[in-house]
Amino acid sequence: MTATKGLEGVIATQSSISSIIDDQLTYVGYKIDDLAENSSFEEVIYLLWNQKLPTASELTQLKQDLAENMEVPEAVFDHLRSYDLKKVHPMAALRTAVSLLGLYDEEADVVEDEAVNKRKAIRLQAKISTIVAAFSRIRQGKDPVQPKKDLGFAENFLYMMNGKEAEPIEVEAINKALVLHADHELNASTFTARVCVATLSDMYSGVVAAIGALKGPLHGGANERVMAMLEEIGEEENAIPYIKKALENKEKIMGMGHRVYRSGDPRAKHLKKMSNELTKLKGEEKWYNMSVKIEDYIKAEKGLPANVDFYSASVYHSLGIDGDLFTPIFAVSRISGWIAHILEQYANNRLIRPRAEYTGPDTQEYVAIENRK
Repeated sequence: MTATKGLEGVIATQSSISSIIDDQLTYVGYKIDDLAENSSFEEVIYLLWNQKLPTASELTQLKQDLAENMEVPEAVFDHLRSYDLKKVHPMAALRTAVSLLGLYDEEADVVEDEAVNKRKAIRLQAKISTIVAAFSRIRQGKDPVQPKKDLGFAENFLYMMNGKEAEPIEVEAINKALVLHADHELNASTFTARVCVATLSDMYSGVVAAIGALKGPLHGGANERVMAMLEEIGEEENAIPYIKKALENKEKIMGMGHRVYRSGDPRAKHLKKMSNELTKLKGEEKWYNMSVKIEDYIKAEKGLPANVDFYSASVYHSLGIDGDLFTPIFAVSRISGWIAHILEQYANNRLIRPRAEYTGPDTQEYVAIENRK
């Protein structure tokens, strides 16, 4: 046996949820461009979980189910309030809060009943947005805002974050971001979720494991670091000198290039457009202009185009969202894909147990401790 570092190019399972073929991302065969331009996030959730687009009545029912399950036990909010919020990273708080949710779900440990799993899926998808919004408000010294049952998922999320209903362009931006981040084949967090539930562990454990994987800067944390870089650059005229120096020092420019895509991430252009529109609306065009300059330079020098994380940074910043909340928002979207993969794993399960290529010493003789040197 020969190891493949990072499992690159290794086919680990079969899946009918999403695909990346010839640099084209699809969800259940639907092109990401069509979904980003035409669908609501709720439609995408239904598609990923049911392998088909919903009818009007099915979509109405899903929206109603999500709205009715967004409220979170007060004990979860109390737990968030107990943290030193100046030191705790939101992803660590989210990881613990989702684990805590499982303690309040009487069906948490039922793993082989499809109907029960679908009910848990609704509860998890609905409540994760409430947790992220509540964390944001609690650390500002504000009370969590209860969701409105007459608002869609994206609109409700922004309402719970800000305590007021968002502008249509803001809702469009967050809806696109949620659609674009919903699933991405067998990425690190999704694979982690599948490995976890392949032991027949519960859905909450699978999602918590996935959140732990997403927390890393080489996965979900990239857009947070993109915005930190833009803020460090400060002004447009500083962008290229900053990037030149970073490249000379062999530093990694976050948000550029992708492990899977070769000619470019098909999701990036949609958030690039929203970044352009939102930064103009907010009078902060410099973030978009700076991003375009950096992307053009890196593409010319290294042949690396921007990925979805690069422009999502300035989109979220323009929505008034703190940088360290970018990855939790990623989780609010990606949980739809995690759950789809968890359901698929349960439906045709086999314990995931790869082998390792051993590189240690040859067989050794045991030496009694008094004779060891």
